[in-house]
Amino acid sequence: MIDSREQQIIDFVRQRGACSSKEVHDNAGLSVSYATLKRVLLKLVANGYLETTGQGKGTRYVISPAFELLAPIDIEQYYEQEIDDRVIKDGFNFSVINEVLAKYGVFTEAELEQLNLLQAKFRNNISQLSELEYKKEFERLAIDLSWKSSQIEGNTYSLLETERLLKDRETAAGKTKEEAIMLLNHKDALDFIIENTDYLNPLSVSKIEDIHSLLTKELLVERNLRKRRVGISGTNYRPLDNEFQISEALRNSCDVINAKKSVFEKALLALVLISYIQPFMDGNKRTARIVSNALLMNEKHCPLSFRTVDSIDYKKAMLLFYEQNNISRFKEIFIQQFEFAVNTYF
Repeated sequence: MIDSREQQIIDFVRQRGACSSKEVHDNAGLSVSYATLKRVLLKLVANGYLETTGQGKGTRYVISPAFELLAPIDIEQYYEQEIDDRVIKDGFNFSVINEVLAKYGVFTEAELEQLNLLQAKFRNNISQLSELEYKKEFERLAIDLSWKSSQIEGNTYSLLETERLLKDRETAAGKTKEEAIMLLNHKDALDFIIENTDYLNPLSVSKIEDIHSLLTKELLVERNLRKRRVGISGTNYRPLDNEFQISEALRNSCDVINAKKSVFEKALLALVLISYIQPFMDGNKRTARIVSNALLMNEKHCPLSFRTVDSIDYKKAMLLFYEQNNISRFKEIFIQQFEFAVNTYF
């Protein structure tokens, strides 16, 4: 979170506009030494909240265009406001993709260091596994992912029932046929990714459509990009309703994701942007989770099962991006789930 001193600096720079460190020190009402202030300013720049213009004595600090994207938000406080009382970005924002995400990273250096250390642990763990042991561990993760991904979408199968279905094709009593199909489709999509690890490299609209087709097979879900309006429960955000704009937004997202150097950024942006665009009539978040994992697996990184994510917390974090174009809470979930996966599987 941003502490009170950092918030005071951000508020001052936002109100004052471009200003030097001396102007901040002399006028922002802070009781700190100049050296301390410089350290705080450097931290705010490193975290993407401020950026600098000019050099040397001409250096000025301004609010970063990525500030709204990255700034921590108290999500419980945010949702204390009822849906119609929240001040939101109710329409689709192309600029968050083309102007912000295309130019700015979403992880701090410290966060990337944490993720890379976890990945190193994962690589060490799997180096000690036989091929059979690795396959068993991945199967365990695949069951957890299929269960949780489906549960987030309202599927009522328990984890144990999901295991019986995916291992033994044993359907659960009192459940619908569609629920079983949804889970089996997850398994088929993951099997496809394992067999074709580089299929989504580079990412493209047609390949995202292919993953969506696997996940919605035999379900009453329209294939291909949607041609009509779709609503999202719990928010007044309205996704694009024009097929050509939807295609453009998805192409732009693929371009941004493909250009990122960090696979963690690729995976997180796929999770968020496919859901934000809502390119299909149904199955968007499921598609996003499989595509995200495919990007990780293509570069031999640990996939995520999302097993310990609370479904409501996941939806709240996603709605926060829809309404404010703020990725902070979803980024926390991503980091937590990567850590959980490394420490739990393999």
